[in-house]
Amino acid sequence: MKKNETIERYLQLAAEEARKGVEADHGGPFGAVIVHRGEVIATAHNEVVHRNDPTAHAEILAIRQAGKVLGRFHLEGCELYCTGEPCPMCFSAIHWAHLDRVVYCNTKAQAAEIGFDDQFITEIITGRQPDPIPFLHLPDPACSSVMRFWDEKEDKILY
Repeated sequence: MKKNETIERYLQLAAEEARKGVEADHGGPFGAVIVHRGEVIATAHNEVVHRNDPTAHAEILAIRQAGKVLGRFHLEGCELYCTGEPCPMCFSAIHWAHLDRVVYCNTKAQAAEIGFDDQFITEIITGRQPDPIPFLHLPDPACSSVMRFWDEKEDKILY
């Protein structure tokens, strides 16, 4: 099978997963597939509505599943195929997971056209819009103590 045919097959799997989610009323039309060394190890669709969980995006659920399958939290050697360009939350999770590559079909602009517009988050992150949620920095000795405890822990697992 040619490389493009393989990519198309993974994207087709992501689309099938997205369709399953839409048919089940689990959430928006988003599906994700994670591949490790040519093997599909995780598939997921958006489950925001089903789980009442705003973080239950297809990419996040697939990353969680892949971590369990591989038994590790860094997913080097893995590629993510998804039906939509990742939102800011998923974009961050992709980087935290250290995925090797992301291939997506629909753009953020296309998602915005059907009601999934995350531009407001980008505007807040880049400082072009004020954050409507107040964030209050309140230093506390107990919290600082936990940070020191972690820093001094000799057998910690860095990530």
